[in-house]
Amino acid sequence: MKKLLATISVIALMTMVHQVHAQYNFAVGVRSGGTSGLTLKAITSPTTAVEGIIGFWNDGLSFTGIFEKHPQAFDVEGLHWMLGVGAHVALYEDNFRGKTGPAWYDDHPEIVDGDLGLGVDAKAGIEYKFPVIPLAVSVGFKPFLEFTTEGEVWLSADPGVGLKLAF
Repeated sequence: MKKLLATISVIALMTMVHQVHAQYNFAVGVRSGGTSGLTLKAITSPTTAVEGIIGFWNDGLSFTGIFEKHPQAFDVEGLHWMLGVGAHVALYEDNFRGKTGPAWYDDHPEIVDGDLGLGVDAKAGIEYKFPVIPLAVSVGFKPFLEFTTEGEVWLSADPGVGLKLAF
């Protein structure tokens, strides 16, 4: 009887662990990189997601939305590619100094005065959702092309690392 109870307990635990992994429908976390800030991600199907990023940097703020495909990577459960496209709006305070950021900001306009930027974004990276704990980590690039209201054009590779709490 004890062996039967132990076997049922192990099967129930394995089922719960699988359900916890399968229930990654929404995540909230942080992204560190060119666009650093708060990230929100919703899984819309087994292979698609939408992600929003609220980015903060020296005297600037951005809002990015990306539609992602996320097929499984290397036949490892919980490991997914992130491939996506989207757009962003960036708001700059007066006297924003673009070249004070990381090395990949070298082509950013030197000073932007109270400007608005509109851009198109792409995304390529990989994400791992831990099977037992509600945590996902990611690394990748979010290259974008931005046009400002002052007529400037800016292209950035925007590498980043993310850490999300998955629900």
